[in-house]
This record gives sequence, C-alpha cells and structure tokens, in this order.
Amino acid sequence: MSSRIPLEVARVLRLGRPPEIWFKPALSVVAAVAPPNLTLVALDRLDLAMYTMAGSLCALYAHNRPYAARARTLAWVLLGMLGGLAAALLAASLTGNAVVLVTVGAVLAAVQKVLCDATRIGPPGNVILTFVSSAALFVPQTLAEIPGHLALGAAAGAWAWLVGMAPGLLRPHGPERRATAAALRAAAAYAESAGEHDHAGSGGKHDQAGNGRAHAATALSAARHALLGAGRATAARQALGRLLDRAEIALAAPADADPDLLRAWARDLRGTRPVPLVDDLTLLRGEPAPRDPLWARVRPLGRLAVRTALGCAFAGYASLALGVGRPYWALVTAASLYQASLTLTWGRGVQRVVGNLLGVLLFAALVPLAHTGGLALVLCCAALNFGAEALIGRNYWLGSVCVTPMALLITEFAGFQDPGRLIGERVLDTIVGALIGLLAALAVPDRARARVVRSGRGTPRTLAGAEHREVPHPDQRTQSDTTEGVRP
Repeated sequence: MSSRIPLEVARVLRLGRPPEIWFKPALSVVAAVAPPNLTLVALDRLDLAMYTMAGSLCALYAHNRPYAARARTLAWVLLGMLGGLAAALLAASLTGNAVVLVTVGAVLAAVQKVLCDATRIGPPGNVILTFVSSAALFVPQTLAEIPGHLALGAAAGAWAWLVGMAPGLLRPHGPERRATAAALRAAAAYAESAGEHDHAGSGGKHDQAGNGRAHAATALSAARHALLGAGRATAARQALGRLLDRAEIALAAPADADPDLLRAWARDLRGTRPVPLVDDLTLLRGEPAPRDPLWARVRPLGRLAVRTALGCAFAGYASLALGVGRPYWALVTAASLYQASLTLTWGRGVQRVVGNLLGVLLFAALVPLAHTGGLALVLCCAALNFGAEALIGRNYWLGSVCVTPMALLITEFAGFQDPGRLIGERVLDTIVGALIGLLAALAVPDRARARVVRSGRGTPRTLAGAEHREVPHPDQRTQSDTTEGVRP
C-alpha cells in the first residue's frame, strides 16, 4: 500500500504524445486574444481586457470538428459564454456580498458543467466558461456598464469565430481528412498486432490486440461522425468514406489487411494532396441513431449538478473564511476536478495541484518582465496562451504550468498588484478547492455514471457492436477522455 500511492501519482503525471494538430489551437488562441488586447493597450484601456478575453477564449473550442459543425459549435459556445458573463455582471451590479456572489458562481458552475456534458461540447468544456463567469462576479459593476461590457465580449467572440473558421479557406476538408487518417493508422496498428497474436498466441499479445481493436473501433466511429457532421457529400468526402470502408474491413478481417497500404493512404491525406481513390465497396453502414433531446440528456446529470454546486460553493466559502480576496480561484479549481469517475477526479486533482504549484513559480519569474508595462503584460499572456495549448495535450498538469501564471497576469490588467500576495492566495485557493472538491465527489457519488464509463471501456465483440455502441467524436469527449484545451 505504501508504494501504491506514489505509483498512482506517477501514472497520472505521465506525459503522453502531443496531439497531431497541437500547434493549430495554440496559434488560434493567440490570434484570437492578441488583437483585442493590443487594441486596448493602444487605447490605454487594458482594464477592459477581461471582457474581451471572455469572447476571445471561445477560440479554444471545436478544433477537431468539421467546419460546418464547427461554425455551429463556436456560435453556441459564444452564446453560452455571454450568457454566463451577463448573469455574473448582473449579480455583481446588484450586490457586493461575497457569500451571495460565491453562491451564484456555484450555481452557474453547475449549470455550465451539466450543459457542457449533456451537449458533449468537447474540451476545454465548462472550465473556461466557469472561469470567466466566476471572475466577473468579483469585478465592480453597475447596471449601466453591462451592455457595453457584453458588447466587447461579443465583438471579441465574433473575431474568435472568424479565427476558428479561417483554416477552412485553405483546407475545407481538413478535420475529416485527419479523422480518416487516424482511423486508417489505428486499423493498421490493430491488423499488425492481431497478426503477431496469431503467431505468438501469448496472453499479453492478446490483450494488446484487444486494446488495439477497441482503439481502432473508436477512431473509425469518430471518423464516421466527422463525415456526418461535415455537410454535403462532396467527391472528396465520398472518397474518404470509401477509405473508412477499407479500415472497417481491416477490423473485421485483420489477417487479410495490408497495414503498409493503410498507412500509405493515411500519409496521402496530409496537407492538400488529392484523396486516394479506392473502389466503392458499398458497405451497409446503417443510419446513425437519432440523438436524444437536450432535456433527456440533462436529466441523468442531476447528481453531477449537485456535486458541482456543493463543491464549488463550499470551496468558495472556505476561501472567504481564510481571508482570500479572490474566492473564485477555489471555486474554479473545484469545478475543474469533476470527471466521469472518482478515480479520474482524484487524478485530475493531483494534476491540478502539481501544475498550479509549478505555475506560480513561473509567474514569480515572469513578474519583473510583465510589470514593465501594459504591452509586456499582454505579450506575456499571449506567450503563456500558446504554451498552455501546446503543452496541455501531453498532460493536464503540464499545461497548467502555463495556465496558472496566465490567469494571475490577467488579474493585473486593471493594475499591477503585489506578486507575493497573488502567489500566496493562488496556492491556498488551489489546495482548498482541490480538497473540498474531492470531498464533494465522495459525498455525492454518481455510481450510475461510473458504471456507464466502465462498461464503455469494454472491447466490442463484433464490428457491428462497435458501430452501434455510442463512441464519442474527438471533440465530443468529456474532460475525462482528453486533456486538450486550456483550463485556468
């Protein structure tokens, strides 16, 4: 038992491989955040940057979705962001009571968590929405200022929407091409592992082949989802569908598959090369199952809503009792923990604490540079935005090393502050938020949801079973499935 905990900590801190398109979200968020903030620097109104950041951070979403689906997703994210911001600003204008404001923030966090999970909005999920709305609760506000501040957020959000859609001008089929290439590579890996198992016959090889098949089935289903959400069936998309038919055959009959050919097709899908043409096998794929209405997907998440609200509220109350001036940091920490199982929630807590503690050290190193002026402050935040998106795909804690100093620097847009006090409050809020968030997860278990997660990890017995089992699209996964995306 004494060696088990260190091993588990090492497991949750282990670095993974970077996502294939890690640089695109990183560049997109910089392109979305920098112009509005630099404009405010030129106007000497950097104190308004919190409102433009609300819209700019929408650029973090939907990078793996086809452009038709991405346009809708980004629009809904922006509406959700502005709705949460409006509720927070209204509350801030009506009361200065910190306990009331923390309670409002906890309720907003629960609503944002449930809606993001029910709609499978994808990473970074609810945490960005909760960060913005919670921070806005503690900014002095009047009713007359709210429309103007929301207009700033909407303008920056419209720019973020354009940034998110811009790559489609050069590669209109890019997301579905990447999804198809991933399915082909996974099918090739499974065909090889299945062939090795046939020759070796060992238990270890059998487990490896089973895991490879589950991974390939997931990648195949994700690619089918991408094509379904891509819009009209162009010649290129029809060719991608035929390549997926070949990947599906490789899953059904791995002994007859050619892994080298599958990988060659995947390589040909890079860039703007023509899509490889293969014969139409006219496989019967069936009709996609209709999605349940939103209310039906929200209803099973009641316990998750209670857990999120209680954890965020008590984390904020504890922070207030300890005299911290920014209790929303503890609130956001608690909101960021809740995953699909208690084990994953505990792992996220470890990642959050480690990343934040290292992040405050980076903040301390950057403060002398950032305090030289507003332009330096904005450029430091832009660099940290890039670093967070570039690194968080490796592991959540690694991205948090950049996210933490970025969040601390954002608080200084309205004026430079004592770095020692900021560091002390951030460390305290991180520990308080993580501990109380975990206690709320223990107090309000969601066993039904955990059973769904465990059952979803099983390898389907047949290819048809893999097709009919609900496997999430890469950008529909919850935060328990991926670490992609900035989370303050």
